[in-house]
Amino acid sequence: MKEIEELRKRIDEIDERIVKLLEERLRLAKEIGRIKKELNLKVHVPEREIYILNRVSSLSSEFPKESLRRIFREVISACLSVEKPLRVAYLGPKATFTHQASLNHFGVSAKFIPVRTIKEVFREVEVGNADYGVVPVENTIEGVVYYTLDTFLESDLKIVGEIILRIDLHLLSTEEDLKSIEKVFSHRVALGQCKGWLERNLPWAKVIEVESTAKACEIVLEEERAGAVASEVASLTYNLNILAKNIQDSPSNYTRFLILGKDIPKPTGRDKSSLVFALKDRPGALYKALEVFYKRSINLTKIESRPSRKRAFDYVFFLDLEGHVKEKRVKEALEELKDRVMMVKVLGSYPKA
Repeated sequence: MKEIEELRKRIDEIDERIVKLLEERLRLAKEIGRIKKELNLKVHVPEREIYILNRVSSLSSEFPKESLRRIFREVISACLSVEKPLRVAYLGPKATFTHQASLNHFGVSAKFIPVRTIKEVFREVEVGNADYGVVPVENTIEGVVYYTLDTFLESDLKIVGEIILRIDLHLLSTEEDLKSIEKVFSHRVALGQCKGWLERNLPWAKVIEVESTAKACEIVLEEERAGAVASEVASLTYNLNILAKNIQDSPSNYTRFLILGKDIPKPTGRDKSSLVFALKDRPGALYKALEVFYKRSINLTKIESRPSRKRAFDYVFFLDLEGHVKEKRVKEALEELKDRVMMVKVLGSYPKA
C-alpha cells in the first residue's frame, strides 16, 4: 500500500504539471488570437488543427494514438472557445449520429446549433449564423444521401472536411428487462439496419418508424414497455438504460459526414477533392471526362450521377478524388476537364478523415 501511495503521489504531481502546461498553452493561444484580430485573420485554421493532431499522435510510443488525438481535440476546442467559440450547425435534433459526429470533430467546447433539414444547415453557414455545418452524405449500408449532393448544386459553400463515424446501434429504454419491450421506435434507416436482430430477439414487438432516433428516445421517456434504437450518446443524453448493445446487423456500418464552410483549406499532404460536372451530349463524353484523371494517375474514390433538374434524362456527376486542387497534377486535370464538359464546379479540397 505504501508503494501504491507513492506512485499515486507522483501521478498527482504530473497532473498538476499538465494543468499548468495547459494554462500556459491557453495563454499562448489567446495571444495568437489577439494578433489575428489585429491583422483581421481567421480564428480557426483547419489545416493547422490537422497538423497538431497528427504531430501529437506521432510523439508517443506508449500512449494510445487515438486517445491522444481525442484529448488534444478537446484541448484545441477549449482554447478556441476562449478566443471565439466555433458555431457548428448540424442536422438535428441533439443526440443523433450527426450530433455525435460534430462533437467528435469539433469538441465539446464548440457551440452546436441543431436544425431540422439539410438545406437549413447550408443556410445557417451561408448567412453567417454558423462557422461550419455538418451533414451526412453516405452510409456503407444505406448508400448516398442524395439530398446533400443536390443541395451543392444550389450553394456556393465548400466541403472543408469529412468525418467517418462507426454507427453502433443500441436498444434503449426506461425498462430493465428486454422481455418487457412491446414497441420499438426509431428512424427508418436505424430500424432497417437492425431488422434481423429485432426479428430474432423481439419477434413480438411492434416496430414503429419516427422522424429521428432522438424523437424515439423522447417517446420512450413517456411510454412504458417501449424501446428506442439509438446511439450511446442518446442513452446518456436522455438517461435511458441500454438493454442491448451493438444490435446492427452489419459490423461494417459507417456513415460519412461532410463539413461545410466558406473557404477551401490549404493542402495538408493527405487530401481529397470533390467536384461536380455536366457532360456534353455526345458519344464517349463520360470516358473523355474521366480520361483526364487516368492520364495523370489520379485516383478516383467515388462517382455518382444525379438528375440535373434542367432537362429530362440530363445528368450531372459528383466525383471524389485523391489530392488537392492546388496540386499541379490536379490543377492540370481540372483545366483539361473544363474543355471536355459543359460545366465543372469544385465543391472542396479537404483533409482525409
